[in-house]
Amino acid sequence: MKAIQDLIDISRYYGNDKRFVIAGGGNTSYKNDEKIWVKASGSSLATITEDGFAVLDREKLSRMSEKVYSSDATEREEQVKNDLADATLTKGKRPSVETSMHNIIGYAYVVHLHPTLVNGLMCAEDAEKELFRLFGEKNVYVPYTDPGYVLFKKVEEKINAYKLKYKEEPQLIWLQNHGIFVAANTTAEIKQIYTDIIETLEKAVSIKLPSGDRPYCSCTELILPGLRMMLSKEGLKTLKVRKNKLIKFFYDSETEQRNIARPYTPDAIVYCKSSYIFLNEEDPEIVLTEAEKIIAAFKVKNDYLPKIILIKGIGLVAVGDNAKQCEILLDVFEDAMKIAYWAKSFGGAHPMTQEQIDFIDNWEVENYRRSVAIGVSAGRAENKTIIVTGAAQGFGEGIARCLLQEGANIVVADMNETVGKDTVERFNGLTKSNRAIFVKTNVSEIPSIENLIHESICHFGGIDAFISNAGVLKAGSLDEMTPEDFDFVTKINYNAYFYCTKVVSKIMKLQTKYARPDYFADIIQINSKSGLRGSKANFAYAGGKFGGIGLTQSFALELAPYNIKVNAVCPGNFYEGPLWSDPDNGLFVQYLRAGKVPGAKTVDDVKEFYLSQVPMKKGCSPEDVTKGVLYLMEQCGETGQALPVTGGQVMLA
Repeated sequence: MKAIQDLIDISRYYGNDKRFVIAGGGNTSYKNDEKIWVKASGSSLATITEDGFAVLDREKLSRMSEKVYSSDATEREEQVKNDLADATLTKGKRPSVETSMHNIIGYAYVVHLHPTLVNGLMCAEDAEKELFRLFGEKNVYVPYTDPGYVLFKKVEEKINAYKLKYKEEPQLIWLQNHGIFVAANTTAEIKQIYTDIIETLEKAVSIKLPSGDRPYCSCTELILPGLRMMLSKEGLKTLKVRKNKLIKFFYDSETEQRNIARPYTPDAIVYCKSSYIFLNEEDPEIVLTEAEKIIAAFKVKNDYLPKIILIKGIGLVAVGDNAKQCEILLDVFEDAMKIAYWAKSFGGAHPMTQEQIDFIDNWEVENYRRSVAIGVSAGRAENKTIIVTGAAQGFGEGIARCLLQEGANIVVADMNETVGKDTVERFNGLTKSNRAIFVKTNVSEIPSIENLIHESICHFGGIDAFISNAGVLKAGSLDEMTPEDFDFVTKINYNAYFYCTKVVSKIMKLQTKYARPDYFADIIQINSKSGLRGSKANFAYAGGKFGGIGLTQSFALELAPYNIKVNAVCPGNFYEGPLWSDPDNGLFVQYLRAGKVPGAKTVDDVKEFYLSQVPMKKGCSPEDVTKGVLYLMEQCGETGQALPVTGGQVMLA
């Protein structure tokens, strides 16, 4: 039906524009004489399909206008919820709590949004006066009213008064500290109305919003990992930082921070709760010392952990149950900053009262929406942040993908930027509430590794496991191997493991200092069966891998007192990967050229020779290795081990 397709199109149009919709908020509807299609709770306007709308019987909805409900707020809202469910024709879908308002508005289409500029006006002291000055008298203004049935009745009262005065249906309904309803009989007219509103408000704003990003401070990695562990006593959290000129405006001024100390809209409470932490020291040690005391006191006072922390010089920090939630928290709170800033043009900020906040915080409807928004990503590595070097393709890509599917946040560290970004894009199509990022990294250069750690912490707040997988192989006999090739193989396979461990262990020490006693961080080298026994005409590779096991044991001894485990996984051959099967320079081709397999005439001869040496007659897969990695991460009784995953080709005594 064209009308429903138009509804879907306009929902997505605004749902994908953060000027109008943050975190999937707002709702849209279409109605005819018998039915109304309204966005179901938990659906996102940005991606909504016809299945994302609840369909209700308008006759049953209309009866709710006349019905007398309980005077007790909790009981009343339960009764209303049940009546909405009874009117719903598409069972299993929970209609928006604002459905009744959509139903009484006398136009076919209604688009209710929370545009930031609109709320800059609606959350200002002079909201009503400035509204009528800018847009004229033919607008409905509704002073703040608790959402639900009470708000519906207030809106109904205002609509009836408007119709009595102007002898027509209102198209614009403005809600203090909430947003706006725009109605029309075509979606094209709704778009034009919204365009006119935004243009008018842009001209009315007397002081322009600070804009532009700011570089992240190197102090970030000296603060966030410790902060994350303080906040993870009852379950691992993800932290994400954002820094720009607007955020700097607020973290530079304790006076301005008072303007964002309380929420402006119900959405802000749903996602960010209603109390926040502001840390105004800049020295990392002082920040962590202060944070430890403030977080403990915050938890006692509020009975929940902070979702938002603003740190001077660092930026806006989201504390999420997962990476997806962090993105929502940052968007919602930055939106609140914009509202506070724009409200200066309309008489100053007008945040919600404590009584209004308490209603939203305890309202079942919003708790339901909050739980839907959080999402889940269950798995053996849930909410852990794991760096995998050399993960753009091949074995590293397979390990990273398997860990991603176990709920981890993944940092793909690789030199190949084009392939790495494509890999991350594909990964993020597989995620639930976890995320993947790419960081171009040369593991043979410490500054590049330091940047990798910095980016990882800015995105996820810490590093729970570092998988040192990047490696190279150049086969050749003593006569063929050049010193340059030997040095290259050794630098990547041996030296780089030291470089990576040197850099990441500093962060892990900071984490474990503030973590629960049963928290362990992990460094795991993806070694090789060639690190357990020699390899003919492959001594550069085998030598580096043998050395890697020596480093693993030595690092393990040094880092054990800090609850950092260091282990190695020694895979057999991944015959299907590009390292072995690349038709131009894979190991099968290299070994054939080097004469490593006596009598071999073809690549297939070389492959058969290697398979014949594996008792289980199979190559080693990334899935096999990931199981070993997960075992090493989960156990807390072993460190300094080299775990073979070789199909029985190499067995330890």
